Amino acid sequence: LEDRLASREVVHGVLMDVLGLGVLLIGESGIGKSECALDLIGRGHRLVADDTVEVRRRAETVIIGTAPAATRYVMEIRGLGLVNVRDLFGVASTRTSKRVEFVVELERWDTARNYDRLGLDEIHHELLTLRVPKVTMPVAPGRTVATLVEVAARNHLLRARGIHTARDFVTALDERLARLAGGLDDG
Repeated sequence: LEDRLASREVVHGVLMDVLGLGVLLIGESGIGKSECALDLIGRGHRLVADDTVEVRRRAETVIIGTAPAATRYVMEIRGLGLVNVRDLFGVASTRTSKRVEFVVELERWDTARNYDRLGLDEIHHELLTLRVPKVTMPVAPGRTVATLVEVAARNHLLRARGIHTARDFVTALDERLARLAGGLDDG
């Protein structure tokens, strides 16, 4: 009953299980979400939904994503058409649902924009009135987007364990600068 009454919405994107983390890839049509997901599947990660992700809110802080029954296990790859991931890669390459825990927004690289270079800012994406951690990933020729998404997922998992590389780096740099200003640099 709770599941049937849960708040729901449909999101244009791809939902993946990357290292046990529910990663929702969003971005404009044709940006490369499905191709990125296909590359991630080839690396052993699992597809939940391609193109249309049904999300529902469960409890106070949980969002679950699934694929509509009609498109479950199916991906649309421009130039190839429709492919059945489960048939191509085996049953272990898919799952029917996954908690949405992290959002990666793919966007076309804009040379006029200043992209985050340290990773200090915590950005969120609102989904069913809940804030989900998000990174924005600029896409350009030559960038291996699947590798970057996998690294972003790994980094998010580290942060959840209290390991925040950017924050630790800035803290150590500030401490060193303070020592230098006080004439106490130890190299």
